[in-house]
Amino acid sequence: MAMGLSGGRSGGRRSGRGGLRAPMAEINVTPFVDVMLVLLIIFMVTAPLLAAGVPIDLPESRANALAPEQDPVTVSIDGQGYIYLDNDRLAVGELPDRLANITPNADGSLPQVTLRADQSLEYGRVMAVMGELNRSGFNAISLVTNGSVSAP
Repeated sequence: MAMGLSGGRSGGRRSGRGGLRAPMAEINVTPFVDVMLVLLIIFMVTAPLLAAGVPIDLPESRANALAPEQDPVTVSIDGQGYIYLDNDRLAVGELPDRLANITPNADGSLPQVTLRADQSLEYGRVMAVMGELNRSGFNAISLVTNGSVSAP
């Protein structure tokens, strides 16, 4: 019986350079894909939370979206009528003082204000806040709504 012995070396892959093994050139992408899918899920869950800190049931509108400003001031009014400046809840009568402390932009103009109001609020409550914004010199006020698919 003849056995296939080849010069005393064991079998396996050989490169053309003196019998050394060639480096493996395959990349295992499965862990990379797993990590990317986990990050995608995390961003999908947290992105809506970063947009607005105060939970408000916004009214529907078919208005076109405006271009976002760099650092807008966000005033929110929740369903119970509490006023928030950015994410800070304000005490009764505190809005005028807090608006007076907002620093102007580099060009001297006041920043744009985005007003988010719950749809269950009375029209007068929202107008009182808008009047206070106007009295404080904020003339660029954007009303935030949800997009609607049907015309009123």
